Amino acid sequence: MSANVGTRLSTATAYIKDLNVQVRKGEIKVPQFQRPFVWGDDQALALLDSVANNYPVGSLLLWRTTDKLAIERNIGDFVLPQTDDMSPTDYVLDGQQRLTVLYSAVGADPDGPGFSALYDLERERFVSAKSASAGLHMFPMRWLYQTTKLLNFRTALQAHKNAALLQEQFDALIEVITGYQIPVVTLKDLTVEEVCPIFERINSSGTPLSIFDLMVAATWSNRFDLNETVQEIAEALQPKNYGEISGTRVLKCLAAVRDSSTSRERILALRQLREKPSDMDGLVDRTKKALLKAVDQLITDFKLYSMDFLPYEAHLVILTYIYAQNPTLTAGQLQRVRQWFWRTSFSERYRGAPDDFVTRDLTAIQSFVLQGDVLAERYGAVPDETSLKSMVFRKNNSRSRAFSLALAKKNPRNLTNGNSIDTAVALSVYNKKQFHHIFPEAFLRKNRPAVERNYSLNFCMLAASENNLISDQDPQIYLPTLIKALDANADAVFESNLMPSPREYDYTSAELEPFIDARVGIVRRHIEALCSGHY
Repeated sequence: MSANVGTRLSTATAYIKDLNVQVRKGEIKVPQFQRPFVWGDDQALALLDSVANNYPVGSLLLWRTTDKLAIERNIGDFVLPQTDDMSPTDYVLDGQQRLTVLYSAVGADPDGPGFSALYDLERERFVSAKSASAGLHMFPMRWLYQTTKLLNFRTALQAHKNAALLQEQFDALIEVITGYQIPVVTLKDLTVEEVCPIFERINSSGTPLSIFDLMVAATWSNRFDLNETVQEIAEALQPKNYGEISGTRVLKCLAAVRDSSTSRERILALRQLREKPSDMDGLVDRTKKALLKAVDQLITDFKLYSMDFLPYEAHLVILTYIYAQNPTLTAGQLQRVRQWFWRTSFSERYRGAPDDFVTRDLTAIQSFVLQGDVLAERYGAVPDETSLKSMVFRKNNSRSRAFSLALAKKNPRNLTNGNSIDTAVALSVYNKKQFHHIFPEAFLRKNRPAVERNYSLNFCMLAASENNLISDQDPQIYLPTLIKALDANADAVFESNLMPSPREYDYTSAELEPFIDARVGIVRRHIEALCSGHY
């Protein structure tokens, strides 16, 4: 923590009763970017037991600010009152689950919703109210600060056969819980930018803080809701099957269009537009139009019908940036977009790339697209035959996604009947049944268990309905059978799948490695043509 932040930090201890009063008054709230209450009864009971034994339960970390985060989550099941905008609010950064349990167990109304516990004086343990019966020896913990109910319970306890012992235990319980203090660390008047890394650090083992979640809370106003903005953009993209675009991707596109940067700092700087709704509306409209153009090109030029097959997020962000600056591209500029896309996909240019790397590419690639001021090779070389032969097909691998798109660009036809494959269906969502092991996986597992079965060059596209027809058949049998059935169409069908021509390759004696050797040159020439941007 920097010295500047340290000067705005205070430490104190607070009684449970005082914390609950602050919660009830709405002075302590949970920011929207916190995860909801998730503790089960066992965890809640263990916390109460720790308090009753005077064990430390950890500190609370609060962020005190007058900068209201208008979208807030209540404490557990409890609806908390609104406070005026002039009052400072303490937002819980760490300790939400513990605070919720303590409020629910001893601060909430006796008949209110949420977790409720009893203390069994006979067994000296806490139990959930929903799983226990009332009795003289069962003290409802929500009566702890209800003076009349507490005194009435103690009086009634005199009727118990072990009244003296239980009253002594009861008095000890009340004393330790009402006297229990929790350390509270308060960060005062920090900005959202300063709080964000602190929250991420202390929450590293929990639900990661999404920058989108943070920005929803930080940019909200009566005129602007980031959730609604993302939903609006998603609805515009829905007819193109891109409606599942994430909020974080939208933020990166907004920052790229506004500031030519995808850095965290520039994304957080979008908060400034909260006070300028018309500027934010203009930015959103411009970004949405550019996104639609980017998606149109991804579909038209690259057969990219779903986010599932997008090699890298950077492709969408950079393409959106280009179209925001230049709504119309010439034929030569479109060719250079294709060169950039295929070369960066197969060379894995954006694999693990930090935001500053993508930011540098925003303006550099726009210059390349508009002017062709550098050679296309700068953005990646065409993969050589050695790397293509070793490439393994995996769902979440960018090269595998690029390979799938490259197959689609050939307008493949089913090996089984020669019918055209609907690539829009095949690539609308990842489904392994739309991809076929030419040397079937089950066949290789049985006959050559040690060999790699998932080489990319052992895959072609095949309609899911046709895949089961081949199943685990021997390729030396099923492929010649299909070739015979296809008759004069065999060469064209195999060529559309980037497979060696039946006229030139003997499939009756096909083995995996020789087949890959025969196929790799065909595939490489196709990828080379794609990387040239000609189609």
